[in-house]
Amino acid sequence: MGRHEKALEILHAGTVIPAIPLVLDKQRKFDEAGQRTLIRYYLAAGVGGIATAVHTTQFEIRKPEYGLFEPVLHITAEEIERFERDTGKTIVRIAGVCGPSEQAVKEARLAASLGYDAALLSPGGLESLTEREMIARTADVAAIIPVIGFYLQMACGGRRLSFDYWKAVADTPNVVALKCAPFNRYQSIDLVRGCVFSKRRDKVALYTGNDDNIVADLLTTFSFPVDGHEVKVRFSGGLLGHWSLWVHSVVPLYEKIKACREKEEIPADLLTTAAQITDCNGAFFDAAHQFAGCIPGVHEVLRRQGLMKGDWCLDPSIVLSPGQKEEIDRVYRMYPNLNDDAFVHENLEKWKK
Repeated sequence: MGRHEKALEILHAGTVIPAIPLVLDKQRKFDEAGQRTLIRYYLAAGVGGIATAVHTTQFEIRKPEYGLFEPVLHITAEEIERFERDTGKTIVRIAGVCGPSEQAVKEARLAASLGYDAALLSPGGLESLTEREMIARTADVAAIIPVIGFYLQMACGGRRLSFDYWKAVADTPNVVALKCAPFNRYQSIDLVRGCVFSKRRDKVALYTGNDDNIVADLLTTFSFPVDGHEVKVRFSGGLLGHWSLWVHSVVPLYEKIKACREKEEIPADLLTTAAQITDCNGAFFDAAHQFAGCIPGVHEVLRRQGLMKGDWCLDPSIVLSPGQKEEIDRVYRMYPNLNDDAFVHENLEKWKK
């Protein structure tokens, strides 16, 4: 089995995939050394994959005045290649792909040329397209690279997409996963049900995205009668901006969740942890201000750990919201069991080399 096939196998089985942020210096210029250090942190923490050039990485990297889309993809691929060479492990490489078909296809070709295993296909900014046109766009990209469909729901700036849409996406050859940011449970079930009713359901993994209930998403079994048979599915893993933080603690938590699923037993302490993570997510992602400070919130936590020098974004107007720093202070105090500060402190200088 080749590296790419092994990566897709890992993706299908389920794993921890952080959506990684962009590292800048105080002049808001790309900090390549800092980006490499951050990627090494994720790899050392035990992730199964890395997603880059996604929302957490800032969509502005594609603008001509920054020109960072290709450099970010290239550097991430280089660090993963080095890690795979040194450890013998396989890491799933996921590239964010955006825009109308022409742009998405161009980005997908670049990602494929750099050895990426799949493209997370964003639906953002395409409100004028019909569902049929969105499905055709998915097929265009899937002809180049395996696709992870993405449900950006209305609660976080997206649009409503129907059961029929998700069934058609799952039916599309070379669609390998669907990622859902499941703030809205009704809309989330549309996606899951669409996948289940696809004849390709066994080839399409389900991944949870940023939401208010990450642990419960991963513990839930969905069950639907299909052609007289009961079909059960779960979110196999997570592709999360939230998992760009405290990752060395996330990995054993995910393994615990998987063990509980196999035993079909959910201990009460895991549900308590779920509520604690929801509280942290609210602080980091700025739920109090409709997620306006979600990216600088991620940066602020990494800054405190020494993994970033500041919380700067490419757009100077994107900053921490009023009171957000204090909320991050609060969850740091309340849930010391969730952070991985000691792991970072012990290894940071090594990752910088």
